[in-house]
Amino acid sequence: MTPILNIQDLTKTYQSTGQTLTVLDNINFSLEEGSTNAIIGPSGSGKTTLLGLCAGLDRSSSGMVELNGIRLDSLNEDARAQVRNQYVGFIFQNFQLLPTLTALENVMVPLELRGEKHIRQQALELLDKVGLADRSHHYPTQLSGGEQQRVSLARAFSNRPKILFADEPTGNLDAETSEKVVKLIFDLNREAGTTLVLVTHDAELAAKTQRIIRMKGGKIIGDDIMG
Repeated sequence: MTPILNIQDLTKTYQSTGQTLTVLDNINFSLEEGSTNAIIGPSGSGKTTLLGLCAGLDRSSSGMVELNGIRLDSLNEDARAQVRNQYVGFIFQNFQLLPTLTALENVMVPLELRGEKHIRQQALELLDKVGLADRSHHYPTQLSGGEQQRVSLARAFSNRPKILFADEPTGNLDAETSEKVVKLIFDLNREAGTTLVLVTHDAELAAKTQRIIRMKGGKIIGDDIMG
């Protein structure tokens, strides 16, 4: 089976006060389509940087990122944005909703960018799936953290992504709300056949995935397929 994501010799360095800072050091792995995966490690281990490179939000210093058969490292910013809009979903720890748009409008944005039809109806159906149909006309400031994360989840799935990247998706939520959001992520993921990549500090959340990639100091120090 062709992997949905293939990473080879991926390295990311920054210049800082005349010195080279290596954030990612020669990372190699590939992910199967429809799989659930967690990337864990202490703060500063390079997890979020790796996620950004995998999704084409940033460029590596060297190495290859291949997403759904497309080499991201050879594309310019606009072409990478197009690939993201077509194949990628995102959930961020701080939700990243547009404050001037309602919940419904936030979910409609990716659909509008794709030039889809009946976008209002599609967005309402997605909000209904995450239990927020009755909050569709509320603005982010009128929603709780858990509700905002559920809106971002509906938005992430609006383009029916082949792969969903979730960066600490429960980091700003209390335990009870976290549980609900995690269940939704896995349910929607299963339903859509999406590949899931979670970056998390939460060992309990990571244990729900089929594979755990452990990082430290910009390197992979463990890669476990779960039973």
